Amino acid sequence: MNAGVTAQQTVGERELDVDRPLRLAVIGAGARSEIAGHAVETGDGVIVAVADPSAAARERAADLFGTEAELFAGHRELIAGAADIDAAFVTSPDHTHAEVAIDLLNAGIAVYLEKPLAIDVADADAILAAAAASGTPLYVGHNMRHMAVVRTMRDIIERGDIGEVKAVWCRHFVGNGGDYYFKDWHAERAKSNGLLLQKGAHDIDIIHWLAGGYSDLVTGMGGLTLYGGIDDRRDNSDRSMPDWFSLDAWPPLAQRELNPVIDVEDLSMVTMHLDNGVFASYQQCHYTPDYWRNYTVIGTEGRLENFGDSDGAIVRVWNRRTTYNPAGDAEYTVLGDEGGHGDADRLTVAEFVRFVREGSATTTSAVAARNAVATAVAATESLRDGSRPRAVLAVDAEVAARL
Repeated sequence: MNAGVTAQQTVGERELDVDRPLRLAVIGAGARSEIAGHAVETGDGVIVAVADPSAAARERAADLFGTEAELFAGHRELIAGAADIDAAFVTSPDHTHAEVAIDLLNAGIAVYLEKPLAIDVADADAILAAAAASGTPLYVGHNMRHMAVVRTMRDIIERGDIGEVKAVWCRHFVGNGGDYYFKDWHAERAKSNGLLLQKGAHDIDIIHWLAGGYSDLVTGMGGLTLYGGIDDRRDNSDRSMPDWFSLDAWPPLAQRELNPVIDVEDLSMVTMHLDNGVFASYQQCHYTPDYWRNYTVIGTEGRLENFGDSDGAIVRVWNRRTTYNPAGDAEYTVLGDEGGHGDADRLTVAEFVRFVREGSATTTSAVAARNAVATAVAATESLRDGSRPRAVLAVDAEVAARL
């Protein structure tokens, strides 16, 4: 999968003509399906097929991707009926990821799989096994690895400015949580497992990346502390998140038309021990007034912390002994991400295209994505079982070596 550029690139058992735009499919025409458009914007791909069981979603897809895209009610119908698909963007609900991704991989169609990889460890491992056995490219959309604030922090660590990393802390203020996660399927354990997984997989992956190791022991804590008390409910399956999102929904108890079923936590946290001896913690709250992430990384020779997480944010470094010093000893302005989430999405999609076309190395990692899922699943189990510590299941070494 890491061969150099040639006139023909092997994808699964098929030969890919690298001189023409990729023929792309989209599975799941919800709010996140828009990321596939980045490949079209650059001329690297053309969307020729879309699958979604919802007729309303298929209508949105026609508006978003053009009437030339062939529409299907399911991914298996698309695989059987759409000709010469090179790659597919899987942006369907999380509980469908394993079935969809495995079928695509076995059909020799390269997969961009929106995070999280899956909602349980068995499914995550089955996806990796299918990718390893088929030889079909699998890419997981952990776009935070391309966020400028994360790259800035990683560069500081790589230079040795704070010494050897010993601890990573992340506080996530999910100010848009009511709109993003409590008005559709995200609010249901059966479809997302929990938000410590669905939302937290991003940050757990980054914690692992900055720390240079994977969690092997976790303890979780949290609960449904606010949104469960709102009785105004609605089945929003006829709409998608942009239809109901509004910053005017404040305070949080003023939210209306929440999902009929809400059984996930809106406040949660996990403490982690990593296999390289690093200790870490992650906390999220889905009803804060502000929306951003705050990281602290502590090493043997200093620490760093970010203030803001988009273009113009600041990362400060302390590496001299002092008392309270709000300015730090060095300051770095985050450059990039002027468009916020979208800029990281563009870089992630561009990397996926190169991966499919050239077999090139990637910043993201399917194995790391699996380990983020395994950590979040174990933490969620702990959270729901009196905060009893949970060991994190290790990935199959032979499968990991083939990816």
